[in-house]
Amino acid sequence: MNILIRPWEISDKPSLVKYANNWKIAKNLIDKFPYPYHEKDAESYIEFANADQPVHLFAIDHDGEAIGAIGITLQRDIYRKNVELGYWLAEPFWGRGIVCKAVIQMVKFAFENYDIARIYAGVFGSNLASQRVLEKSHFTLEAKFQKTLFKNGEYQNELIYALRREDWAASQFPVDSCATPLQ
Repeated sequence: MNILIRPWEISDKPSLVKYANNWKIAKNLIDKFPYPYHEKDAESYIEFANADQPVHLFAIDHDGEAIGAIGITLQRDIYRKNVELGYWLAEPFWGRGIVCKAVIQMVKFAFENYDIARIYAGVFGSNLASQRVLEKSHFTLEAKFQKTLFKNGEYQNELIYALRREDWAASQFPVDSCATPLQ
């Protein structure tokens, strides 16, 4: 399966609308991610994703089609040596190891292009699939915060996973490590 991360193109708008307009995706993302997801949302996002140089918000591409999104958010001030990782994948592609492959590509991109020491991701405590992706991508659970997230009228736990540059540099995790079953 050929998976790559690449910059968004305006021609990705139909697939972005088709796949992002899914409550099962939106329920595990920040409120800024719109639901329902419309063409104007896709246009705004593609423009936003391509505004910074180098681009750091990418499409997850499977055989030429954008089937999800992955990117990093640069942090500032005393957090400037950190970036936050975020991603989502279209439901028809769940359970195939695609996000893990994209995460490993994103990690490589981030450490090779930015003077950072750590990549972290915050995950809803109820999102077991995303936790598994990060674990298979060699991230370590650093913290668990009780009921800090408020989404859909209820509190949820937040888990913080991270990967540090020295751990990544020592191993240079291969993409095929995504296929390794967890113990």
